[in-house]
Amino acid sequence: MGKIVGAALVSHHPGLFQSDEFRIKMGDGTDSDLIPGYDRLRAKIDAVKPDTLVIFDTHWFTTGFHLIDGGRVHRGSYISDEMPWYLYGQAYNYQGNPELAALIESVAVERGVMSKAVYDHDLPKHYATINVANKLARGERVVSVSNCQNCQPHHFIESGSVIAEAIARSDQRVVLLASGALSHKFNQIDWVQKHPRIYHETNVSRPENIALDKEAIALMQAGNHASILDQWDSKFRKIPWEGFGGHYLQMIGALGARDCSAAGTTLSDYENARGTGNIHMWFDIEPTQDKV
Repeated sequence: MGKIVGAALVSHHPGLFQSDEFRIKMGDGTDSDLIPGYDRLRAKIDAVKPDTLVIFDTHWFTTGFHLIDGGRVHRGSYISDEMPWYLYGQAYNYQGNPELAALIESVAVERGVMSKAVYDHDLPKHYATINVANKLARGERVVSVSNCQNCQPHHFIESGSVIAEAIARSDQRVVLLASGALSHKFNQIDWVQKHPRIYHETNVSRPENIALDKEAIALMQAGNHASILDQWDSKFRKIPWEGFGGHYLQMIGALGARDCSAAGTTLSDYENARGTGNIHMWFDIEPTQDKV
């Protein structure tokens, strides 16, 4: 029987994939804390020994279905069509898990949830998956899940629940990675930064976004996901979070939705990226004594 052994909210922003020299210059002499944060995350992953990483990709926008990339091998070089001068030449090479993708689709069909696996090797890749896989995958298989743009919050939660059931029916130990920011309002193209350290939180686009991001972080640290969900429409959805918050909602749906009490451990500073609020946060799922 398979199981979810850990989960994390993970930043993937392109600034993290620039040269050390460039990042330190942008940081006014100090690197982004999200960089060592990847090492802290990898240590958490090492401790639970997963077979597969499931990545909820806030850049893979789909319509009509939650899609699961069921490719067996993912290999190539990536250039971003969003910012090709800034994110290019990103080589990637990792194994997929078509068997788990098929299980997810099977459970979805049983439950009447609109999820479908895709096995075409020409299926485009997105940097919300590639960046995270390049930083965190160390031989684990990787399955990417889309962000369906004609979904309401309960649809994302249903998708997560389907994925949890499919994992339970598998023989896989799985870590869930919600790849994306919290608040996702970009600064204007001619914006002048407020703080010399570009990553500093005061450079996030709006003071109210900073406040709401920190409120959500505190609730996650307390394992109070029910409060986030209860206030989703009235508060957090209005910011909005990246990808409609679909990365977080699918992850938390897989962990039990309102019944999830997994407390978050912050593994990086809360930082700005072009106005968006970013952090790495880990959620322990199983007791240490159960890890093998």
